[in-house]
This record gives sequence, C-alpha cells and structure tokens, in this order.
Amino acid sequence: MEALRQAEAKLTVYVHPSNAADVGRAVAQQLSTLLYSYEERFDGVMLAHEFSLESVKSQIMNGLIPYFGVPVHAKLLLFSPQPDMILEGKVEMLGKESIHVIVLGLFSAAIMSNEIPEKFKFKRRGDGSKFISQSEKLNVIKKGSMIRFSVKSVDTEMNCHITGSLVPPHTGSMLWLSVHDTEYASEIYSGKRISRDINIKVEKNI
Repeated sequence: MEALRQAEAKLTVYVHPSNAADVGRAVAQQLSTLLYSYEERFDGVMLAHEFSLESVKSQIMNGLIPYFGVPVHAKLLLFSPQPDMILEGKVEMLGKESIHVIVLGLFSAAIMSNEIPEKFKFKRRGDGSKFISQSEKLNVIKKGSMIRFSVKSVDTEMNCHITGSLVPPHTGSMLWLSVHDTEYASEIYSGKRISRDINIKVEKNI
C-alpha cells in the first residue's frame, strides 16, 4: 500500500527519574503513547516502532522534577496517505450516496456519490445493498468487499479521515480487479505489492 512508509528518526525521549532503573522500558512506553494518532512532526500516524539507545549518557533537565533526556535512534512504520495515492480497504457500510471503508482496520474513508462512476448502480435487495456495474455484472461492491480507491483528500485533524474516489483506473472491487484488470493482476503475481520504503531523518523531542 502506497501510504505505508518507513522512517528513521533521531529522538530525545524525556524519562522520569523513577524509571531510571529500566530506561529501555520507559522509552518504549513513551513512544507507544504516540501510536495510532496523527503526528504532524512525522507527517503521518505511527503504527509500529523499534529503537535503540544511542548513548548511555543523558541530559538532565532543570526543574523541580529533573527529567532526563535519552537520545534514541528509532525506526518507525508510518501511515501517511496523500492525494492520488491508491489505498485498499474493507467496505463497512454503504448507501445510495456513499461508501464507507476501513483501511488497515483503523482508519475511516468515505467515497461520496460524485466519486462513484456512473456505471455502478445502487441496488437494495434482500441480501443487502450493493453497487453493481452495468457493464461488468460480476463487478460488485457490497458490505465486506475489499476495494481499491484513490485518495482525494485527508483530514489530519480527524486522525487521517480520508475522502476517496473510484473514478481513476485500477480502482474498484479487488476481487474483480484481480481477474479482469491486467495491471493490478500483474502486481499481485509479480510480488510488487510491497509497501514503499522512504527513509526520512527527523530530530524531535518527546
């Protein structure tokens, strides 16, 4: 998935003196408080991390409670969706005016009616609502379907709430695409569907 990337960061993590006996654990706890929420300094949502302490020396802060700063080298897995990227997700709910999707089990996306191609017609039947392509009858999007869609915009204030589109090529039902879309099928069988690795270096305090 295009929105997944790896980053390297040089951080200073401030630890309470009561945790001096196990600094590694204290650092892990501090980093874990940043998981699953958008961080502007990383330009994304941290999904996972691993780290190493850069030095046994630390800097003590002035104040009534002398926290000490621990230099850390961290490797981060980030979710950082941008316009025009292709994402994949599971349809959680749909109606005539919109399709609502969950990406990576964590992030919500909405595809509004103006971003659903006209070839898809909304049908409400006994077995549930669905969008069915009029030209490809097996191209169906319903609750539980896995779909590919393009990113239109991202609201970082809502923890990366995504507005998407099914208009660009190579988007739609992943089941249908895997059989009928040559480019998507070639990605699957060639093993190219791997997260991009973009290493960035940042220096931040936590």
